[in-house]
Amino acid sequence: MLETADTVTRLRSRCVTVIRRIERIVDLNYVGLVVATVFFALSVTPSLLPRDWMFQGLISGINAAIGYGAGCLLEWLFRLWVRPRLTRIPSPPTWSRYAMKSAVLLTAVLSAGYMLVQSAHWQRELAALMGMEGTTTPAYLRTGGLSLTVGVLVVACYRTLRELALFLARELNRWVRVPRELAPSAGFLLMVLLLVTLFNGVAGRAFFAVANSAFSVRNDNRSEYAVQPELPERSGSPDSLAAWETLGFEGRWFVSHGPGADRIARVTGRPAREPVRAYVGLESVRDTGQTQAELAVAELERTGAFDREVLVVVTTTGTGWVNSMAANAIEYMYGGDSAIVATQYSYLPSALSFLADRGKVADEGRELFDAVYDRIRARPADDRPKLLVYGESLGSQGSEAAFDGLADLRAKVDGALWVGPPNSNRLWQQFVSRRDPGSPETSPVYADGLVIRFAATRDELARPGPEWRAPRIAYLQHPSDPIVWWSPDLALTRPDWLSEPRGSDVSPRMHWAPLVTFWQVSADLTNAQGVRDGHGHRYGSLVLDGWAAVAQPPGWSPELAERIRLEIEAYEAYEREVK
Repeated sequence: MLETADTVTRLRSRCVTVIRRIERIVDLNYVGLVVATVFFALSVTPSLLPRDWMFQGLISGINAAIGYGAGCLLEWLFRLWVRPRLTRIPSPPTWSRYAMKSAVLLTAVLSAGYMLVQSAHWQRELAALMGMEGTTTPAYLRTGGLSLTVGVLVVACYRTLRELALFLARELNRWVRVPRELAPSAGFLLMVLLLVTLFNGVAGRAFFAVANSAFSVRNDNRSEYAVQPELPERSGSPDSLAAWETLGFEGRWFVSHGPGADRIARVTGRPAREPVRAYVGLESVRDTGQTQAELAVAELERTGAFDREVLVVVTTTGTGWVNSMAANAIEYMYGGDSAIVATQYSYLPSALSFLADRGKVADEGRELFDAVYDRIRARPADDRPKLLVYGESLGSQGSEAAFDGLADLRAKVDGALWVGPPNSNRLWQQFVSRRDPGSPETSPVYADGLVIRFAATRDELARPGPEWRAPRIAYLQHPSDPIVWWSPDLALTRPDWLSEPRGSDVSPRMHWAPLVTFWQVSADLTNAQGVRDGHGHRYGSLVLDGWAAVAQPPGWSPELAERIRLEIEAYEAYEREVK
């Protein structure tokens, strides 16, 4: 009997020793684990767009790591400020502590599993709102394993930085007399200063230099589906002042496609002209001594664009992309009696261009519009084309930059159509913040809709009433478009669009949580185009309805609109397949 008791005691002692070794290696903070579980649970609640397990695993792992860090901070503050003021409480027995820790671990695992099952259901609901096929629960459960891996990697990176900070603190104590209590904080601050300086300086410049070089290679790529135009109305043609090889990938695609006069006539049943498409790439002005805006105006002069019925100034996205559906729509609407001008300001995609130098898009948008506007003003008042502006995503931000405010905008243009505007757009922010009382942020009404309107559907362009004074300005924005609703403020501030009734394609189960919602919507940015037209950042043929509302041509009819819609949608499907 005594031998059995001794055996149990030795076994228990060995178990305690093994557990303590594991604890020292893992160094798990159980308060941090509890908060991490809460953050994980919040992160798998619905966001703006449906996610597959891989996207969800990445964002949930980051959120869990943030929660773990917050829990560690709370536990440290408790030990520093609260515990010394409490009456000393005897420590529980060793096995009691391990039982409590095991209970915490088990609860965390079961809670995470339950939330993953619920999340799979919510993801299917959200996918159904957008007419998409949802995920299965077994497939979605893989999120848990990926989240754990990502969370562990993030925590490991933090611990590496912590050790670096402690090392700096020790070195600081060797060379500078710093109070022992302040040495770790001083080391941490020094490390942060070094990292920030490195990123903003050498590392930041190096990253964007490499990215610029990489994407400039794509800019030089040639597509077998983009053939040099022969028509003099197109930039890149033999008659053009902007050489074909200088237009870049997106510029060459833009000028080599689009409907010709014959195609427009067949679709509309009316005589048509060859539309003008003027484009200036980053390389087009090399060794010319001209600015891009000056060369663009010269191209418009060469093609007779100022004699057309309508002239559209387009501010492109980062790589120089122009939405073909928006360009085709305006050309069909006006029977080819139109001109579209655009310039390229970067090799980088919009997201990187936004981070690297968002001032470029503002400068380019302002310079191009001012050059075109000055040339139009030089003509007699009765011999000017209708002047419209267009911008999508980051392009809308650059297009807005050409105007000081609403009065300046209305004085200079005959219409403006801005699609999927980023939340940081200056004019958009002004209009939305001053919206009429009672109108939601996702679908605001500004000054009774007399001048500016916001719409996610064709019907909303007619809201709130028939009176819409010229010149008309329209913003197209989906409630589920993360580009419209993403903002750094999401980290600590609940936005109006999550305090008010949700948009039609946003899950009613989506709620704001500090830090968590910021990371959720940030992840949605990467998948903004991965949904069907009418949701996210996919506006499809709604741009046709936007143009029809802003600058409806004579003889417009619902029948003609539908014929054009079928045509531009068919072209978009072709472009997605071959581009």
